[in-house]
Amino acid sequence: MNGMTIKRLVILISGMLIISAWFSGNVCALSIVAGDSENIAGTTLIQDSLSVTSVAVDNAAAGSSKDESLAERLQRPDIARVISLQKIFWALVVGIISWLVINFLIRVTSAFGERHPNRRIAVKRLIPIIRIAGWTFVTYLIIVGVFQPPVETVFAFFASVGVAIGFASQDLLKNIFGGLVILFDRPFHVGDKIEVGKYYGEVLEIGLRSTRIVTADDSIVAVPNGEMMNQSISNSNSGESNCQVVAEFYLPLGTDTGKARSIATEAAKVSRYVYLNKPVVAVFFHEVEGPRTYIKMRLKAYVSDIRDEFAFKSDMSELVIREFLKEGLLEEGW
Repeated sequence: MNGMTIKRLVILISGMLIISAWFSGNVCALSIVAGDSENIAGTTLIQDSLSVTSVAVDNAAAGSSKDESLAERLQRPDIARVISLQKIFWALVVGIISWLVINFLIRVTSAFGERHPNRRIAVKRLIPIIRIAGWTFVTYLIIVGVFQPPVETVFAFFASVGVAIGFASQDLLKNIFGGLVILFDRPFHVGDKIEVGKYYGEVLEIGLRSTRIVTADDSIVAVPNGEMMNQSISNSNSGESNCQVVAEFYLPLGTDTGKARSIATEAAKVSRYVYLNKPVVAVFFHEVEGPRTYIKMRLKAYVSDIRDEFAFKSDMSELVIREFLKEGLLEEGW
């Protein structure tokens, strides 16, 4: 080989060594970078896992604390803190004052209705509303404002004893429900003349448990509201201040019915209790009772104030009988 060839061969080998060294260095660098990336990713994954575990632990601790708080609230409260002598005293004070206020409002309302006969029925309708709404508010005020039991305790109490109270007081709850139905359905009002079962009279009071009626002989009858719901009720005036009054008379078979009708209607119209804006009617029926045959006359007229119903019936009967005797339509001892 000549000198030029050897030089070229040395230069070629040197270039190959340089390229090989450069390539090896880059591969090592890439390996180092890849290794570092794997280490960084592993570290990040570990940190994320620790973070998730920490959050789960925190959530579990929070849930446990909430459960403990709910359990504490649902536990039996401190009786001495909920019911104390001081709270019982203030509950009695509120109850007594409320009783006085409610009764005062009822008396004022009733007195106003008595002074205005045309509005008496409408005004007296407010009495049961005042009574029920007033005592409902007072009960709420005593429970929430005076005793202040925890809400969870109230719910737990009603849930635990509600069924027992329901079984023990079925009749009472039925009567209370009947009273509410009467207030909303309104088959009659305070001041109406009604007939329920064997009782007839004016409605004095509609309570939660019973309805009180004053009868013709001035007796006060308390009819349970549960029974009122299961019976037919006859209402004579349906909220009006006047009502129809019927008086019956028995006449001989040959009586002049035309003359009897004229006398009876005129006698009814002169009564001081009559309501002349509605007609006075006399109707006749043929009745047979055993061997006797007679004519029954029913005289129908309206009284101006339902409180005078029985007085009007008595006055009308006296006037008609006196005129019949005077005109010879009736005989002594008939």
